[in-house]
Amino acid sequence: QVQLVESGGGLVQPGGSLRLSCTASRMRLFNIYVMGWYRQAPGKQRELVATITSGSSTNYADSVEGRFTISRDNAKNTVYLQMNSLKAEDTAVYYCNADWSVAGLKYWGQGTQVTVSS
Repeated sequence: QVQLVESGGGLVQPGGSLRLSCTASRMRLFNIYVMGWYRQAPGKQRELVATITSGSSTNYADSVEGRFTISRDNAKNTVYLQMNSLKAEDTAVYYCNADWSVAGLKYWGQGTQVTVSS
């Protein structure tokens, strides 16, 4: 069974940085999947943060554009989210997503907490 395991969350001060990682295990053809990061703050709906395609094209939410960078290492079955200039409003549980829509395959990680506070 495919598993997505996130790591790298934690507590950081405003203006600080964190790097999240998500590694897929028992996933064939990782390189084909569109990989994404989503987040959900308390009392809010889950929202898209960033995605990266098999060809490494990226897309970002307006709220994180210029501060966050998504990347992938297909040799390691891993996707990253570098988060800089963090703000209190970035506080949320961050979820990794793998999507191969043509095959009807979609997976979620268990989430990692990011808290931005002084």
